[in-house]
Formats: sequence, structure tokens, C-alpha cells
Amino acid sequence: MTFAVRPAVIADVAGMARVHVDTWSETYRGIMPDELLDAPDLVDRRRQMWTQILDEAAPSKYTCAVAESDGRIVGIAMCGPPETDGSVEDRHLYVLYAYRAMHGTGVGQDLFDAVVDPSVTTALWVADPNPRAQAFYSKNGFVPDGTVKTDEYDGVREVRMVRQARGD
Repeated sequence: MTFAVRPAVIADVAGMARVHVDTWSETYRGIMPDELLDAPDLVDRRRQMWTQILDEAAPSKYTCAVAESDGRIVGIAMCGPPETDGSVEDRHLYVLYAYRAMHGTGVGQDLFDAVVDPSVTTALWVADPNPRAQAFYSKNGFVPDGTVKTDEYDGVREVRMVRQARGD
């Protein structure tokens, strides 16, 4: 399956929202509450979220990318500012999702490479358990730093992973 990764634009919002909701369902069914995954307004809320982010998008704020295959968005990624002042990271990887049918094609790596700057320390939260994602991030130099939380929005247990800045 061929795909292309490119910067996200405002015209991508509907497709990005759809991927966000569909991949949550594929990945988190049984981990997140069904009422959250099946909420009738979830696609609309994700569309609003992506519209707001892309309206503000600037290299210093958010870096967003999409993967397209046959004219359809099949993956999304977003890196942005640290979650809080005084965080361990310079940038935070907030989103990296691709349809299950795209797993193993390299789309995740290409999306990751499009939004994550190796020259800055980057952190992320990954669901636990989620061995596939945790292995992917480990392969990309991320290491669990021992911080664990339960997300107040969806109740998912998450592990923070950090990758230190890499020099040339």
C-alpha cells in the first residue's frame, strides 16, 4: 500500500477527525470506556480540536502531519509545546495514529519523523498496556522515565516516555 506524508492543512480537518476517532476505537476498545468511544459527538469534538490546532499551527506551536493513501487520510501526527511549564521535555508528541490496516507499512515512522525534531528532548504519554506502541517508541529512542498517570478524560493508565535531544 502506497502512502505519502505531508504537513496537515485546514482542509484535512474532517479526515483527521475521522482517523482520530476510528483509530481510538481500533486501539482502545476495552481500555477506554465504550460511552466515550461511541459518543455521537466525538467526531465533531475532534474536528473542532483539529480546526483550532491548525488555525494556530506554527513551527513554534504545533507541527502536524497527515498520511494519505489513495486520496484518503490514513494517519495523523502532532507534536507541540511541553504539557506544563517546567516539564522534562522541550516538545511533546501528542498524537500518532494510523489505521490498523497501515501497521507495518512504515507510515507510523514517516509520520513520527515528520513531526518530531531529533535535536530537542521530546516526551509522550503512551497507554499501558499498549506493547506495540511502546516497542515503536523504544525503537525510536524513548525510555520510560518512571512517571505513570491515569488520564482524567478517558481513565487510561499511561506511562511517560522521554527521548533526549540528539546531537548531529
